[in-house]
Parts: sequence; C-alpha cells; structure tokens
Amino acid sequence: MLLRLFLLFVFTIFSCSLSWANTTKPTSYPPLQALVDKVKQGETFIIPPGTYSGPVFIERAMTLDGQGKVTINSGGEGSVIVLDTDGAIIKNLHLTNSGDHHNDLDSGVQVRGNFNVIKDNIIDDCLFGIDLQQSENNIVKRNHITSKDEELGMRGDAIRLWYSFNNQIIGNTITNTRDMVVWYSKNNIIKDNTTVGGRYGLHFMYSQYNLVENNSYKNNSVGIFLMYSDGVKLLNNTISHATGAAGVGIGFKETSDIIVADNKILFSSIGLSIDVSPYQPDTKNHFTNNLIAFNGVGIRFLANWKDNIFKNNHFKANITQIMVMGGKTANRNEWDGNYWDDYEGFDLDNDGIGDTPHEIYAYSDRIWQDVPGAQFFKGSAMLELIDFLERLAPFSEPDLILRDNAAILDVNLDTIALIKIEEPQAKEKSGPEILPGFTPENELEKRLKGYLQ
Repeated sequence: MLLRLFLLFVFTIFSCSLSWANTTKPTSYPPLQALVDKVKQGETFIIPPGTYSGPVFIERAMTLDGQGKVTINSGGEGSVIVLDTDGAIIKNLHLTNSGDHHNDLDSGVQVRGNFNVIKDNIIDDCLFGIDLQQSENNIVKRNHITSKDEELGMRGDAIRLWYSFNNQIIGNTITNTRDMVVWYSKNNIIKDNTTVGGRYGLHFMYSQYNLVENNSYKNNSVGIFLMYSDGVKLLNNTISHATGAAGVGIGFKETSDIIVADNKILFSSIGLSIDVSPYQPDTKNHFTNNLIAFNGVGIRFLANWKDNIFKNNHFKANITQIMVMGGKTANRNEWDGNYWDDYEGFDLDNDGIGDTPHEIYAYSDRIWQDVPGAQFFKGSAMLELIDFLERLAPFSEPDLILRDNAAILDVNLDTIALIKIEEPQAKEKSGPEILPGFTPENELEKRLKGYLQ
C-alpha cells in the first residue's frame, strides 16, 4: 500500500513538471521592447544586428531601421509589431513567427494609426502580413510577405484594410497567403504588387473609389473580385492561371461605375465573371482594350444583365468566348469594335472593320452550361458533333448572345511578353548539333506570338 502511494506521488510530481515545461516558453532572444522604450519621439533607432524577441508595441512616432540585419521573432504569440501611433517608419526588418489566432489578427505588423510607413521588410511565418484598421494615409511598400505553412483557407491575409482610407499599397511581393482584402475602405492605391499562390489575389467588399494599377496576380484561385464596390479603376493589371472549378480572372458582384482598361486576363477557367453588375440605377461599367486570351470561358454572365460597355477588347483563343447562364442573352450590353479571333467575315474596303457584324449564337452545345454534370463532356466528340449538326441544320432558332456591329480585324498586341517560359537548364550535349538559340520553348513562343498578333 505504501509503495502504491509513493508511486502515485512520483507520477503526480512528474506530470506537473511536464505540464509546467509545456506551458513555459523559454526566452532565447533578448526582448526588443526594452530598447524601443528608450527611443524618444521622432528619433531614428538603428537596431544593432541580431535576433530579438517580440511582440513589440510602438506608441509614439519613431523610425526603426534594421538595415537588413535584424530579426524580430514573436515566439508564436501575438503580432510581431503593433503600431499604435502616427508618423512612424518600420523598415529593413525580418518579422517572423507571429501567433496563429485568427480572431486576434496575429500579424507581422498591426497598424492602428495614420501617416506611417512600413517598407522593405520580410514578413514570414506570420498568420496575417500587415493589418490596417481605421488607419489612413499609410504607405505599405516593397515588403515580402508569406503566411504560415497551413492549408489555403487557414492562412491569414497578406494585407488587410478595414475602414482604412487613402493608403498606398505599392510594390509588395506576396506568396502563399490567403487573400488581400479591402473592406469598407475608400480612395486607396494598390499598385505594382505581385501576388502568387493565394486564394483571392485581391478582394473588395463595400469599398469605393480605389485604384488598382499595374499589379500581377498569378496562380491564385481568383485574381481580383469586386463585391458591392463602386467606382473602382482596374488598369493595366495582368491576371493569369486562375484555374480550378472556381477559377476567375476578374469577378464582379453588384458593382457599378467601374473602369476596366488595358488588363491582360490569361489562362484562367473564367476570364471575366459578371453578376448583376452594374447594380446602381443609371450607371455603366466600361471595359476597354483588355486582352482576354487562352481562357476556358472569356466572359461569363450569371444573369441576363445590361449596361456593360465593351470596346476595343481582344478575345483570342478562348475555348468559349461568351457564356450566359440560364439561356439568356448578353446583347443588352454594348459591344463595339472588339477583336474576335473566330470572326468569319471579310473587310473588302480595307478599313480594318468587318463588313458584317460578328454574331455569337447559342446552339445545343450549351447543354454543358446548364447541366453541371455535362461539363465533364465539354469538348468531347459527342457534344461537338451535336453542335456541328445543330449549326448545319438548326432544329430550332438559335439564341443570339451578342452582336458586335464593328468587329475589328487587325490588331498588334505585344502579348508574347506576358507568356513567361523558364529557360531550360543546361544539359550535356548529346545527339545532333542544335542550331544556336533554338529550344522547343523558343519555338513555342514564336508560334504563340505569330498567332496572337
């Protein structure tokens, strides 16, 4: 009996020791907070090289400069830096190992102030990258941001704006995060950013009058999506490889007064997805000089809607140019002077405009659009044969989807610069001599260029 009591006592002490060890976090790095607390208002603090522990709370204007030689490790707890002030600068730091609580928005940098600058930082292994709440006139520039190594839906957002106005998000490189989100935020500039491997490259919700210019979104589930966000300008962006069942290059949900110009939407399941847009009365959406190429569907309309204006856009090598759900038409929108690579007319007067309108009809091949299970057979010999016979001798009057009365015939876009093919690795020479400069990749580029121009 005494032996059993002794063993029970030893086991209890051992279990308590393990519990204490698991809940006690060793402090292996010196805390940076003590040094930051000594920095006076408006001073510049060049942090001595090394690794420091976070979190760090900044409550007055100062400049923290790591000069590329400083790491702040938050030890898996909270946000690495909480910026609760105006006029601070955070630059040249490596911020890592935030907490993993979505409710707390554990981030590389939490911004709760105005006129701050966060630039040239590396933010990795942080749930959220940079989070701005009710913050105005901040600059977020040239940061490299990745999230934690989690499933896509469990990662945090790279950059998050919530009720934040007049901020500039410029030149950031974002990989393997969840989304970049702009909620209830106006008059922000989002420019020159690169986003790869996320869910939404950029997602607007109830956000007006923002400018999105010269960004690159590649291999995201969705490139850009606008929901209930009016007055947005999308200019000169490249969206490519938004693939999968939900893959959309640019999507619009009840969004009005937008300008979409000079964008390239390539290699996506759906190029443009338009759902009840424009939504506000007496408004129009303008799509001008966009290249929509190599997509499964060029434009998908989710309803028989109107007041979208399409001028001088270029539709090339899409499997299906236009798709309207529910068997309706897209001809209530304005189509004027677009290039269609499947136009079958002539230009006898050599004015660069087709002599007859370009018309797209819906034949029986739309079975795959209305019956989800039939999508598996899209492009199959069976459906192609049915479609051919229907076009040859229609059993019923086909539905007119759209008519472009001034389809253009001759375009010259430098599209090949957008198709990046990695250089092949050097290999030992074998077989017959190959001409200098010849590779299968270069030959493919030439063929694509010849087709697209």
